Amino acid sequence: MGQGGERRRPQPRDEELGAAVARAQDGDETAFAVAYRIVQPSLLGYLRGLVGEDAEDVAADAWLEIARDLGRFKGDGAGFRGWTATIARHRALDHLRRRRVRPRAAPLEQDALELPGRLSTHDQALETLSTERALELVRTLPRDQAEAVLLRVVVGLDGSAAARVLGKRPGAVRTAAHRGLKRLARQLGAQGVTDDGTRTLGEST
Repeated sequence: MGQGGERRRPQPRDEELGAAVARAQDGDETAFAVAYRIVQPSLLGYLRGLVGEDAEDVAADAWLEIARDLGRFKGDGAGFRGWTATIARHRALDHLRRRRVRPRAAPLEQDALELPGRLSTHDQALETLSTERALELVRTLPRDQAEAVLLRVVVGLDGSAAARVLGKRPGAVRTAAHRGLKRLARQLGAQGVTDDGTRTLGEST
């Protein structure tokens, strides 16, 4: 895929999600429940990576805001994933400011680590991770890399969507994700992942 290799394939249920969101915006409460069930596992996994055991409380706050502002959302299923991740991130950062602690990695739910097919070598390396191993490795990454990896692998966003969530340039986020995934893959000894061009891990912003 060349330079576009960072772009992710659509998530398996994005079409169903987009349809559910559209119906929910028309007042269909059952459709909102469908959208919730599709998005919640990955959203909760992302929040566990930021706030640890407080993820469910933060997710609940995020869903209250999502429900309140649903009428303002415009986009498809993939766009809804990014929009909800942005809201969840804001709630997580608010929570962390109140607690006056830095974001920390925490165990990710196993189903949140299930990845769509036809992934890059870096993503394939993560498929071999157990939940505990994922925790140990993601915890070693600088924050920008950890968030980029969580948004790409757990939430399933492409580089541009992840950049919108983080309020950064797509290139910076793709670089952070690439470095983070490369470091994880290298630690796993994944075949086909080399150390050439390795730079200081804290460089990307």
